[in-house]
Amino acid sequence: MTEDTRIPPPLTGDERTTLNNWLEWHRATLAFKCEGLSDDQLRLRSASPSTLSLLGLVRHMAHVERSWFRRVLNGEDIPKLWDKDRDNDADFKEVDTASVKEAFTTWEEEIERARAISAAKPLEAVGDRNGQVCTHRYILIHMVEEYARHNGHADLLRERIDGAIGD
Repeated sequence: MTEDTRIPPPLTGDERTTLNNWLEWHRATLAFKCEGLSDDQLRLRSASPSTLSLLGLVRHMAHVERSWFRRVLNGEDIPKLWDKDRDNDADFKEVDTASVKEAFTTWEEEIERARAISAAKPLEAVGDRNGQVCTHRYILIHMVEEYARHNGHADLLRERIDGAIGD
């Protein structure tokens, strides 16, 4: 892996700063786990019958960013990514022919949109998730949890690919 340039979240700060810094840490961690790998390595599955791969995780997190910030918090009526209306696991299953460049570009674009939406809303702002109200605060906490869980997967995948380990 390349040199780790991630900035650890500070040990002090208000609630919003803390949530944002942990979310940024986890976004950077997934990117770090993917750095320096070939397209084929990014597509490599964890273990049969699992469809888990680093590319699948990037595609999944692009979808998650889009869904929680744009669809739920901002109320945008936009389609799901990667044809997930047809197959809810398409982001993971359909990586063999998926464009790596498109996946990373889409993920980065969705992160930028999510940052803008998040910055414009108070933590108490609410969104609608399938008829249930949830707060911006909940979404930020959920995003930290979602990335943390999948970064654990990414760590194992990266170790399998080239032996690289670490946070």
